[in-house]
Amino acid sequence: MVQRIDRDAVRDLIDGRDARLLEVLPRAEYEWAHLPGARHLPLGELDGRVAADQDPSRPVVVYCHDWMCDLSARAAHRLERLGAGEVYDYPAGKMDWLAAGLPYEGHAVLVSRVMRRDPVVAFPEDPVEDLGERILADPAGVAVVVTREGRIVQGLVGSGELKDAPPGAAAEQVLCHDITTVRPAESLEGLLERMDGAGVHAMAVTLPDGALAGLFVTDATRPPESDPDL
Repeated sequence: MVQRIDRDAVRDLIDGRDARLLEVLPRAEYEWAHLPGARHLPLGELDGRVAADQDPSRPVVVYCHDWMCDLSARAAHRLERLGAGEVYDYPAGKMDWLAAGLPYEGHAVLVSRVMRRDPVVAFPEDPVEDLGERILADPAGVAVVVTREGRIVQGLVGSGELKDAPPGAAAEQVLCHDITTVRPAESLEGLLERMDGAGVHAMAVTLPDGALAGLFVTDATRPPESDPDL
C-alpha cells in the first residue's frame, strides 16, 4: 500500500535506506529545481519496465510540485500496481522541500543558495548597546535579527534603530516589527526587484512557521564557500 509521508520521513528514508527519488513533473520543472539525486520520470512514461528496474530493497519516493498537484499520488499508485515494491508519496512536493531551505539541484537561483545561514541574532531583552558591538563584529555589518524561543523572528535592528535608541533600551523597544520576510524557495531575481523598489538592503529569511532560516543582504551574489549544503 502506498504511504503518504512528510519531509522528515523523506529525509529518514534517504539517509537510512538509500531511497530512490522520482520527480514526475515535466522536464522543464525538473531542470529548474529538484531534490538531490532525484530521477526525472514523467507520469506518462511509467510502465512495467520502469517498475521492474527498481531495486526492491530500496524504497521509492515519488513527488511533484506541491499539495495542489496530484501527479505524485497518481504516479505512486501506478508504480505500486506495476509491481515496483515499497512506494511512498511525498504529497507536499518539492516546494515544501525548497521552502525549508534544504539543498537542491537545478539551474534555479533561490534565496536559500545566497542567504547567510549564520546571521547575528539577539533576544528581545538584550541591551541595545550589545547589538551595536555585534553588528560591528559581523563581516556583513548590516543588521541583527531578533528572535524568541524556537528562533521565531520578531524583527530587525539596524543602524537606524541603534542610532535612535534611548540609553538603556532593550532590543524589543527599538526593533522594527513590521518587516517583510522571504522564504528560502523564492527566486533571487524577483526578490532583488522587490527590495530595490522598497529601498531595502536586508531581509530575514524564514521558514513557513516563522522560524529564522537566514538573512539575505543585497551584496550576497553567490553561496558562501564554507556552506556544507551546497
